Amino acid sequence: MPVQGESTAINIRRLNEGDNCRWDAFVENCPEGTFFHLSGWKTVLEQAFGHRTYYLYAELNEEIQGVIPLAQVKSFFFGNTLASLPFCVYGGVIANSDEARVALREAACELASQLKVDALEMRNTQSSGLDWPTKELYATFIKTIDADPDVNMKAIPRKQRAVVRKGIKAGLVSEIDQGWQRLHRIYSESVRNLGTPVFSGNYFRILREVFAEKCDVLMVTHEGRDIAGVMSFYFKDQVLPYYGGSVTEARALKGNDFMYWELMRRSGEQGIRIFDYGRSKEGTGPYSFKKNWGFTPEPLSYEYFLVKSKTMPDINPLNPKYRIFVNTWKKLPLPVANLIGPMLSKSLG
Repeated sequence: MPVQGESTAINIRRLNEGDNCRWDAFVENCPEGTFFHLSGWKTVLEQAFGHRTYYLYAELNEEIQGVIPLAQVKSFFFGNTLASLPFCVYGGVIANSDEARVALREAACELASQLKVDALEMRNTQSSGLDWPTKELYATFIKTIDADPDVNMKAIPRKQRAVVRKGIKAGLVSEIDQGWQRLHRIYSESVRNLGTPVFSGNYFRILREVFAEKCDVLMVTHEGRDIAGVMSFYFKDQVLPYYGGSVTEARALKGNDFMYWELMRRSGEQGIRIFDYGRSKEGTGPYSFKKNWGFTPEPLSYEYFLVKSKTMPDINPLNPKYRIFVNTWKKLPLPVANLIGPMLSKSLG
């Protein structure tokens, strides 16, 4: 679909496997590019969940000028949404020019209308300036870290620093795990306790395989027993702890605090300079936890182009209509939650 300019035409094309390297090179070099814009997520979403993906890029003179990754999540319970990008905290259009940006946005809206979805969701880091309905439920937490662990420790507010030191004194040990199974066992118990359906182990396996050196798992043990773990992604000079969890025992041992400190310490020593704590909902425990580390919340602008729906989708545990479900889920036996959870979580992008 060509978009005419004064003397040139931008073409909107759909990504095929032969263009993956070109796509990823653009994302790596674009200042707006995030880990979640990488083409590997196309494979992950298709293989782990069976979702249909639509990766569009703007091309001018055979050079990519902008991209938008899109995937459709269709569920009887939670509706039908086209999003950039489900299961990811950041998304939306990234481009080198306003012309490419406009062309991609228009193409995404046209696709949403053709698919007859309820809404198109853009998970922008910054507002587009359009008069679209905007959900400001989430904030992200990003901070610069140093190569010197002492500098990073001193940058943590005093009360939180004391909590981290308690975890260190408790004799906790951190190690990099080459698999995903240990983390998934911890994670499944953790999210059940929060009242959230767990992702399948297959999803974790595919993430490890697709992103390889851009992904690792840090486990925390106490007297030889796993008590906490986190899967992190690496992009440019950033580390993004993404899927983490802990068992009940970890609370008294300050296992989560120790885990994130160890990730910060290890990352700084390896040359990583940005620690991206990811998004959290305002008014929740994780939101306060990240602020306690000295991170400043930066609101995210999730914008919606409404197609069939008259209001923005509101699929989140804070929605009162889901409270009974959340409270019931917390009481499920873990084997039952692990059996049913993956069937539901694939629609909670």
